Amino acid sequence: MEFVRNIWDLLWVFFWGFAFVAYLVALFSIIGDIFRDRNLNGFLKAVWLLFLVFLPFLTALVYLIARGKSMAERSAEHANRSRQAADAYIREAAGKATPSDEIVTAKALLDSGAISQAEYDTLKSKALARA
Repeated sequence: MEFVRNIWDLLWVFFWGFAFVAYLVALFSIIGDIFRDRNLNGFLKAVWLLFLVFLPFLTALVYLIARGKSMAERSAEHANRSRQAADAYIREAAGKATPSDEIVTAKALLDSGAISQAEYDTLKSKALARA
């Protein structure tokens, strides 16, 4: 019988550990959202943070109820901006996207005299080989 009691105690510890970690995630999400919100002035940000320090569970619950929708919108907007920035970086790092863009660039270099006709033909054939 002692073994069963220990398992239930262990499960109880796991449950409260999970609840505590979930609460911390929610708390840090709320703090991040408070600082991300441009419509909230500095005084109101300080008030929210003060209440989060002294009445953390109740304040987190009130914040999620009162500002949950706008919190989700700000989070989605932030994720969208991050994705766009990553996509732009990948496009920039990858170079020209299509073989026709590479051929146009090579032709411009040929016309300016930066490369010879043989170099242009080599670049053109490599671009066409990838197509």
